[in-house]
Amino acid sequence: MSAAFRQAVSAGRHGATGRSRRRMLIRAALLLGLAATPAAAQFRDDFDGPRGEPPRGWTFFTGDGAATMDFRNAGGQAALSVDATRDVRGIWWALIKRDIAGDLDLARLSKPGHALRLEARIRLNHAPRRVNLHFNTQRTTDFHSQLMEYDIPDTLWHTISMTVADPDVRPGDHVNVQMALMDWGLSRYRADIDYYRADVVDAATAPPDMGEPLPYRPPVPVLSSFGDTATVVQDGMVDLQYPEINYAGWAAVDGAGKVPVLTVSGTQLVILRWDLRRLAGRRAAGPAVLELTTRSLQRTRLEREEFGQVHVNEILAGDPEWQRGTVTLQRLTAGKPLEEVINTQTIMDVDLAESDGGRTLVTLSRPVIQRMLDGRTVGIMLRPLGAIDASLYGLEHDAGRFAPRLYIKLSDDVGRRPSTTPPAGSDRR
Repeated sequence: MSAAFRQAVSAGRHGATGRSRRRMLIRAALLLGLAATPAAAQFRDDFDGPRGEPPRGWTFFTGDGAATMDFRNAGGQAALSVDATRDVRGIWWALIKRDIAGDLDLARLSKPGHALRLEARIRLNHAPRRVNLHFNTQRTTDFHSQLMEYDIPDTLWHTISMTVADPDVRPGDHVNVQMALMDWGLSRYRADIDYYRADVVDAATAPPDMGEPLPYRPPVPVLSSFGDTATVVQDGMVDLQYPEINYAGWAAVDGAGKVPVLTVSGTQLVILRWDLRRLAGRRAAGPAVLELTTRSLQRTRLEREEFGQVHVNEILAGDPEWQRGTVTLQRLTAGKPLEEVINTQTIMDVDLAESDGGRTLVTLSRPVIQRMLDGRTVGIMLRPLGAIDASLYGLEHDAGRFAPRLYIKLSDDVGRRPSTTPPAGSDRR
């Protein structure tokens, strides 16, 4: 998360609360019908204000790029639209934000055993894509602890929620709730929101969250905890500038002779494919880890967010059986635009290890590895983020000893030892 994003989510932009006529009637009914029963304080916005106007009380803004956004009522729902066609690096974010402190019983929320539960019903026009929910106060300093991402698999309506037990909230605080889109790509995007609500609930009796909340940038699990490993069966390179060229035989040439490598640079992309058919029908128990091994790295350090990193993207379409010796960009995409073949929202942007033989471990969320197990994600692509020239070891070097591999944990792996022994040297630091 960029410094600009952290500053934006903590900015003192506290819009007016605002209540629609419909919501006032509901509250009145509750007061009349439940006067003898204490009820939890509640915020809910059904976005039933005048069509085409910004929803009252909400602010919205973008950062870390050239994307622009709009947020409007759209007939009983709200439309969050983003135009990223003038962006370059694809690390933008677009968020909506509202201070709901006036709608919550903060005295109750501040007592032990209580939680703040956020919930929204959403529909996206591109999938799969991730969105995130977040809450913060004017005293928040750790902007990862109360942020959850949700992998939305299709363009249907989905309900997502996050429950934060014993949040650091005090009477008199601002309580800002958010929803954000991040790193979706370089096109035009839309998220429809049917409603957004927040409740003070009993932490012990709150129902399970909906939509599989995923921690933002989780720590890499210990590799010995995984029950299965899989080395790539095909790896290769394609080129945006020369889409008709096959790069089999690409090598680093130095005093040691020719060393086969995979290079990601300005127009060159690395593609990786696994054969996971032996695990078909199995369920991932949690995130997986992608291991990459550096041969060489050239880049410069600039004061630009994430400049010189690498995008890690899912390959969702195109030729699922491409071969290293014949693949080109044209063959990989089967005539489709690249943005229709990959999920342009990065799985993660990573700094590659700098030293020869250094490992980079990339966490792949459970939904991503599940799509790979199900055959819906057919591979991984590495793309440059800014100026970088990085070479990795692949299958052709040293019989694949340092080739990219996956570490996978399945739902029935508890207590199992790894079914595949990692090649010699895979545990080096």
